[in-house]
Amino acid sequence: MRRPQLDIQLKTPEQIEKMRAAGLVVAEALRRMREAVAPGVSTADLDAIAEATIRKAGAFPSFKGYHGFPASICSSVNEQIVHAIPSPTQVLAEGDLISIDCGAVLDGWHGDAAITVGVGEVDPALLRMAEVAEDAMWAGIAAAARGAASGKGRLTDISHAVENAVRKAGRYGIVDGYGGHGIGTEMHQDPHVLNHGRPGKGPRLVPGMALAIEPMITMGSPRTAELADGWTVVTRDGSRAAHVEHSMALLPDGVWVLTAPDGGRARLGDLVTNRQPSN
Repeated sequence: MRRPQLDIQLKTPEQIEKMRAAGLVVAEALRRMREAVAPGVSTADLDAIAEATIRKAGAFPSFKGYHGFPASICSSVNEQIVHAIPSPTQVLAEGDLISIDCGAVLDGWHGDAAITVGVGEVDPALLRMAEVAEDAMWAGIAAAARGAASGKGRLTDISHAVENAVRKAGRYGIVDGYGGHGIGTEMHQDPHVLNHGRPGKGPRLVPGMALAIEPMITMGSPRTAELADGWTVVTRDGSRAAHVEHSMALLPDGVWVLTAPDGGRARLGDLVTNRQPSN
């Protein structure tokens, strides 16, 4: 079933269960890559870990071949914000900050998530930025859960919650034009979920909606540029950036963070659906 206007795909609880399976594949790939991040490791090495993990699970990398993208992950280092192509010549060094975005398709359903990881000893201010991005993501997810539960929530309540969390945390740039999205039988679906905006706008938040929430913030200006490869997006001022993401779904009794191993329980508590076990 699809809602009119924005063509939002609403999922049944059974379909969301399938999305959870895909989400756990992504979670495991990200876990293995997080453990592998170290000085001397190339972004191509991380890409190989992701592809092997995804295929071993019986899934396939949703990024690979997507509009011609040549890899299984996006591996964005330092001033790279998003969509950077893994390369054997991009070798991680002490003090780097890398954002890893990963997607998988299992039985026709997509999972999509991203993490930002420090390489070795990293400037605490950069690690704090990554923490702010993650806290903002969880604030957006919580806003979606509360909005759906009340029956009064609107899409931009998520955007406002993300922006508010970032603004309260410090002077960070919130990247404009890039954000979250609907997800399901395709990786990118309606609606687009901005990381800033006034609350109370857009379609209602209702059970069956599945969204990827993905803040992208910088240590400086939010202005961006795209490199000649046609993919890599960087900060114009060269400042470092962080990008995090989880896929989540709204059910009648709560939210399910599909790409979090615990379903979001540790961060969201009773907002999480009873379909997600408590342990």
